[in-house]
Amino acid sequence: MNPTAPNHSASGQVTFLGAGPGDPGLLTLRAVEALASADVLIADPQVLDVVRVHARAQVDTPLQASADEASIPADVPTLRDTANLVMAAARAGKRVVRAVTGDPGLDGDVAEEMLACAAEGIVFEVVPGIAAAVGVPAYAGVPLRDAEGTDVRFVDARSADARCWSEVGASDATAVVSTTLDSVAAAAGELVSGGRKPDTPMTVTVAGTTTRQRTWTATLGSVAQVLKAAKVLPSADGGQPVIAVVGERSAAAQRDRLSWFESKPLFGWRVLVPRTKEQAASLSDQLVSYGAVPHEVPTIAVEPPRTPQQMERAVKGLVTGRYEWIAFTSVNAVKAVREKFEEYGLDARAFAGIKVAAVGEQTAKALVAFGVKPDLVPSGEQSAAGLLEDWPPYDAVFDPIDRVFLPRADIATETLVAGLIELGWEVDDVTAYRTVRASPPPAETREAIKGGGFDAVLFTSSSTVRNLVGIAGKPHNVTVIACIGPATAKTAEEHGLRVDVMSPEPSVHKLAEALADFGAARRDAAVEAGDPVTRPSERRPGSRRRARS
Repeated sequence: MNPTAPNHSASGQVTFLGAGPGDPGLLTLRAVEALASADVLIADPQVLDVVRVHARAQVDTPLQASADEASIPADVPTLRDTANLVMAAARAGKRVVRAVTGDPGLDGDVAEEMLACAAEGIVFEVVPGIAAAVGVPAYAGVPLRDAEGTDVRFVDARSADARCWSEVGASDATAVVSTTLDSVAAAAGELVSGGRKPDTPMTVTVAGTTTRQRTWTATLGSVAQVLKAAKVLPSADGGQPVIAVVGERSAAAQRDRLSWFESKPLFGWRVLVPRTKEQAASLSDQLVSYGAVPHEVPTIAVEPPRTPQQMERAVKGLVTGRYEWIAFTSVNAVKAVREKFEEYGLDARAFAGIKVAAVGEQTAKALVAFGVKPDLVPSGEQSAAGLLEDWPPYDAVFDPIDRVFLPRADIATETLVAGLIELGWEVDDVTAYRTVRASPPPAETREAIKGGGFDAVLFTSSSTVRNLVGIAGKPHNVTVIACIGPATAKTAEEHGLRVDVMSPEPSVHKLAEALADFGAARRDAAVEAGDPVTRPSERRPGSRRRARS
């Protein structure tokens, strides 16, 4: 039977699921499928945030602690109690997902919970995940095997005895050691005592597969000194888990060529995106692909127009055939019209016989989600000017109606209206929504903005500059300022900000690409100079060179 199918027996079913070592993108398709059907989600705190986003909104999560919280409240069950939680939910007929870090068979200590399910006849399944001992070296640029078929040994330093250390130390196998930061030197000493040469290459990776990942290259004999020189130890965080790889595969010269993850152009950068989560979705995805950690902060809020009558007349005009075209210049305009349609009991069929234009790809996607395929999207620049480049002039022979419906913001520019009139069209320029300054972000975010906690900020319009400074304060001098165009850059400079990056085109994706190029050049310069690669927020105020746009 399919263990995730609805179970009509008295007891439920349990899915023991591997959530991988930390990167949310490493969840398997089967894991996502199981999470979507779960009634109860019981997860290791380290991966709760990774798996919860794929569960239903109403899923019960008895373990609420997340990896980002400083401590677990006293009233939250510890992981030793999870077997009782799992069994209680399964006995109640629930579909339970028990999510563990890495892989259930290699990383997760859930065998006892599986045996308890088997003893009571509760149906369960195991969804494998990427084990930390396998995934972390891959992200660190350390292949565990090569064409010669090198032997690989996995060692858990917590349970390894003298015989284990002696066997692995006496072999020439690649050893993958799961340990903690403050115990890694002791593990290296055990391997040397077992017979490994002190000059055997070694890598140590902490927070593997996440944007906090950091890897040090050393040898068995020098690892303690390397970590001390890097000011990693001694540390209050010495108990955090690490994956250490011992063997020729982890040699520094080889890892320099294979370190694909930590060498991403914006690796670990906290980038402030002054847009709502919905508006910033594709931009944030692009930043993540460069290794960045995007942080969305809305600088504007959208509200209905003060006088809705004009919008109501225009929507009625759509139905009665008043317009030849409707032009959408933003996702918010699509949302405003859609909400008005729903108010009148209309749907996308009301656009029948009307040509639809969208100013760019994101607006077009919003229309497609509404059920409308736009007839016109700019082939070049995604802006009002780009839309006008492709807009056909009014032709009395081919166009039975000469009127365009333009729903837009109250502060929109007149570029599109003037251009359409010049092309011979009549324009109903309608305020569909108002943009107002958003509420200030949380105090922690405001302090990070003013105190240099962000590595970069992307300004996508002059209003985002004015509003961000107004609600949160001026970004710190160490923060890289990236602007979408000259007008936005001028506004930033008027607010006392030094512009480091300018997009070559008025496109948010080109802006992100320009920031990535800046990050790559900055990284290359540090490597060439023999300096450690640091993020802007890690440098002293005033120490940055002015960037070229």
